[in-house]
Amino acid sequence: MTTWEPSAALLDELATAQRLGLIGPRALDDHIRHAVGFATACGPAPGRAADLGSGGGLPALVLAEMWPSTSWTLIERRDRAAGRLDVMIGRLGCHDRITVHSGDAEVVGRDPGRRGAYDLVTARGFGPPATTAECGAPLLRVGGLIVVSEPPSADDRWPAAGLARLGLRRTSEPEDTYFVAEKHEATPERYPRRVGRPRSRPLWEAPS
Repeated sequence: MTTWEPSAALLDELATAQRLGLIGPRALDDHIRHAVGFATACGPAPGRAADLGSGGGLPALVLAEMWPSTSWTLIERRDRAAGRLDVMIGRLGCHDRITVHSGDAEVVGRDPGRRGAYDLVTARGFGPPATTAECGAPLLRVGGLIVVSEPPSADDRWPAAGLARLGLRRTSEPEDTYFVAEKHEATPERYPRRVGRPRSRPLWEAPS
């Protein structure tokens, strides 16, 4: 695991987000350690990254502080959470390299300026595997990685055939805490489908 300590300013912002209910109730230190694990899973710092369903700022703000040269797009559909993220970024002095998109990931994935533009996509609790993959894959450049917080399981929740439809190929092991896949070819233009369809009509059903 990467050795790193958050700044006092970041700790204060995350603690406030937790009090507001934007971060879950377990110990904040545990949340931060889990966010740091994304860095270990993906390797070297990317140039440009996007985070799906950023909520209270985890893992994106932790990774942004760890990687001061990385530019971020935080995607959050809930107006309250997106507004709070923007306040946090301002207080941390990071508006020059972190932006918040208040809206749906499906819309971002069809933006010509953002489609295929990212080296890394992260997700923590964004949705089921098929939803996360369909919304994340279009954002990645070929050779980029998607890293998703995933409970270790013997069941394959990320089938190779489903991932291949999106141009993805798994690089992590099924028992790993973080699912990692590389984009090895362009995602077909039909993905992501219209807003809500990746969740209501997933490309595959994952075992719970």
